[in-house]
Order: sequence, then C-alpha cells, then structure tokens
Amino acid sequence: MRDRKDVTAGHEAPEQRRILAVLVLAQVLSGAGLAAGITVGALLAEEMLGSTGLAGVPSALFTAGAALGALGIGQICRRHGRRPGLALGYAVGALGSLGVVVAATVGSVVLLFLALLVYGAGTATNLMARYAGADLASPERRGRAVSTVLFATTLGAVVGPNLVSFTGEVAHSWGIPRLAGPFLLAVAAFGAAAVALAALLRPDPLRLAEKLAAAQETVAAESPAEDAAVRPEVRPNRREVVIGTTVMVLTQLVMIAIMTMTPVHMRAHGHHTQTAGLVIALHVGAMFLPSPLTGLLVDRLGRRWIAGASGVTLAAAGVLAAVAPPHSVPALATALVLLGIGWNFGLVSGTAIVTDALPPARRASAQGLVDVGIALAGATGGMSSGLVVVLGGYSALALAGGILALAVVPVVAWAVRRPTHTDAVPATPHAEPEPK
Repeated sequence: MRDRKDVTAGHEAPEQRRILAVLVLAQVLSGAGLAAGITVGALLAEEMLGSTGLAGVPSALFTAGAALGALGIGQICRRHGRRPGLALGYAVGALGSLGVVVAATVGSVVLLFLALLVYGAGTATNLMARYAGADLASPERRGRAVSTVLFATTLGAVVGPNLVSFTGEVAHSWGIPRLAGPFLLAVAAFGAAAVALAALLRPDPLRLAEKLAAAQETVAAESPAEDAAVRPEVRPNRREVVIGTTVMVLTQLVMIAIMTMTPVHMRAHGHHTQTAGLVIALHVGAMFLPSPLTGLLVDRLGRRWIAGASGVTLAAAGVLAAVAPPHSVPALATALVLLGIGWNFGLVSGTAIVTDALPPARRASAQGLVDVGIALAGATGGMSSGLVVVLGGYSALALAGGILALAVVPVVAWAVRRPTHTDAVPATPHAEPEPK
C-alpha cells in the first residue's frame, strides 16, 4: 500500500497551510463582529432598560446563544464537516446582529433579547474555528495552530471597539441609535466571514483528518507486528477532556463577569464611551494578541503549566481591578489587559488538552459540547455580574472573580501529579488508559 503521511504521527498535512490561511481571513473579518457585543452590549441594555442591575443581561444572552450555537455547530460539523458548520454559524450571527439593530431602532426590549441570543451563534463560531485549525496539526504544533487562528481575530477585535464613535455616527445618520452602530459592523463582518469560509475552506479539515486517521488504522491493521505506540488512538481520554474543559470554563466565567461590567463601571464614574471602548479594545487585544507566544509555550513547556499560569494571571487581574481607583484609566486598562492574557492562556492550553484527547472521528461533537460548557459559564458570569455590582460594587465583583480563577491551580496540580502525553507531546501520542 502507498505510504501516506499522517498528522497523528508528527507530520503536517500539506493542506494545513492553506486551511490556516482561510481560517485567518475569516477570523480577521469576524473579529469586528465579536467586539460589538463586548463593547456596547451592556451599555445598550442599560440605556434601553434604565437599570444597571440588568446591564449584564446582554452578555448572558449572547453567551447563552453561543451555547446553543456551539451545540448546533458541533453537530453540523460532525455530520457535514467544518466548512458548512462554521459558515452557517457566522451567517446566523449576522442575522442576529441585524436583529439587534432593528430592536434598538424600534425600542423593543423583547426583540433585543431574542436577537442577542441569535447573535451569540456568531461569537460561538469565532471561538469554534480554533478547532478547525487544530484538526490537521501535528501534536507538537497543535498549540501553535490553535493560537494562529486566535491571533487572527486580533485585528478586527481591536479595531471594532475603536470604531464605536464612527459607527455610532453612521447609525445616527440613518436614524438608528448610536449604541447600535457596532452591530451594523457586526452584520457585515459575520456575513463576510460566512462567505469566505463557504467559498474557500476546501478541503474540509475535519473530513481530511478523519480520512488520514482511517488510512493509518488500515495500515496498522495490515501490519500486526507494528509497535502499538504508532497506531492511532481511537478512544477519547475522558479525564483529559474534563481537565481541559474545566480550565476553559473557569477562565471564561471570570473573564466575562469582570469584562462585562467594566464599561458600565467606567461610565458611572464619568468616563466617555469612547474611553471605555479603548479599554475594552486593549482587553480584546490582550485576549488574542499573545496567542503566538502562548501557543509556543503550550507546545514547548506543556499544556498544564500554561493552564496554571492562566489562573494566577486572572487572579492578579481581579485584584488590580478591585483596588484600581475608578478614575484611573491606566490602572483599569492594565487590569483588563491581564484579564485578557489570563483568558488566552486558559483557552489555548485547554483547547490543546481537549484536542489531544479526542480522535478525529469524535472531535466535532465533543468539542461542541465543551464549548457549550464554556458559553454557559460566560452566560453565568454575564448574568450575575450586574447583580453583584448592585449588591457589592465593582470591586467586590473583581475580587471574587480573581479568587475563583485560582481554582484552576488545584485542577492543574492534580493533573501534574498524574502526567499524560499532553505535558510533553511526543511525535506519536496516544491517550493513557482511563483510570479504573
């Protein structure tokens, strides 16, 4: 039989470079759409509802929508491949963004809430694209593949918040409330990403990974004397999936809770909306800009060590945000930058852990369920953040988030005491037997 290179044996598929290029293009486009809800979602709700206590509802709604979107996208990817799943997710996100604009224009809170749920599908797609980047990556380069896709989000995600004033003026000139302006940008951004993926993401990375894994299984079956260590793993390592998921869930919950209320906290202390947009732009940049370095560290130092660093970094961010003077933009910006970096550490390392533990045929649906958990954690953080601020203040919210983030450390410590292949990634990884 003709020899074929296999991604699970330490080789990159030749199609990986093209697939990463297409994903990068889509992420650059969609990043601006992702930033809309982060930057003005809470402010728009506060304006329409007249209550700070409910300002966290938009974040909770679009992250809850992201949970539903992740579940649906995961199932579509499992049945039909990454291309239709991701393209449809962005198209639905564009529809939801348009719904937010209409809701703000007619003053309908009910429509706003429904549209934010649909908008969440776009934010879910933006994050789930990282799995497509890892499908064909060799294990020793998997962290860098994930980080490449995340890094590509930086341009749109940083530019988007800084266009708050411009898009607001455009919206106002069309008779639309200014705070709905960023969602006009999201309509175009998510729509363009959907078209790019539908037209260009060929071959489908998940389908190709499955074919390569099946070919390796056939070769292994025809060579019974071959060392079992080089055979593809066909069973998921559930303990590894739990560890990676826990890291991502905790980091998402803490990040969303503190980030959601920061613009509200700043505006309550006299800061202009554009100033809050700048701080959020720095935060979003910190969420994605360090990705190349994070991916390198995840591959070289080990997944779990970077996961542990995420908890420590998020704790530092929470403490700094809690003690920062409300009128100090530099202090708040530094806290939000640390918040973004800690989230980045957790997402890249957790994604690598989960992907390492799943064979190609089991990835899409399992990864969708993982992202459902992440989105639900974000919804919990967003929903509770406004109530915590009303009851105890922004400092109490930030401090509680920092303390909660430290829970990542014992999870990682437990994993380090029982090391598996994901700490020092070999050329031919295989999951360890599940503990009895």
